Amino acid sequence: MSEEPPSPSVRQVELLEAAYRYALEHGLADLSLRPLAAAIGSSPRVLIYLFGSKDGLVKALLARARVDELAVLGSLGEAGPPAGLTTAAEQIWLWLREPRHRPLLRLWAEAYTRSLIEPDGAWAGFAASTVTDWLALLAAHQPQPERDTAQGAAVRTAVLAALRGCLLDLLATGDRDRVDAALRHQLGLIENDRSARDLP
Repeated sequence: MSEEPPSPSVRQVELLEAAYRYALEHGLADLSLRPLAAAIGSSPRVLIYLFGSKDGLVKALLARARVDELAVLGSLGEAGPPAGLTTAAEQIWLWLREPRHRPLLRLWAEAYTRSLIEPDGAWAGFAASTVTDWLALLAAHQPQPERDTAQGAAVRTAVLAALRGCLLDLLATGDRDRVDAALRHQLGLIENDRSARDLP
């Protein structure tokens, strides 16, 4: 039987939260321990001691970001009975497009990209995990007969692709009106296709 990892100390939790706030503002791509440690009132030596290495700290920060992502998914999933796939996507988009969420979403986009180009590093598995998380949320808003079919999986994947593509465009340009219109257009095409296939 494997032993449970030791619980983090109070100081480790405090520094992780401070480092996470720093990462939301500055990103992770060019993270350097010295300026990070100075900004959060610590030292590189202490960070290495607490997290094992820079990669260990990055992994902890990615896990911390996923906690926020899962909290968002949980709050969106508690909005009531299943709203229908495209309606749920519209509700999700209202959250994604909010300017106050940009720091978290920029961090998500950075981690998603880095996990694709560094699949064996500290970023390993982040992109695949986030796809799984979001598909699970979308599946919860599909009728059961559709949810459990290959076509149902394809439809929710198309919805996720539309959301992700529009999010990346919005993060790059800030052009909410154009991107809002693009998402409405894409969701309309998906809904029309579902209707044509007589999906519930």
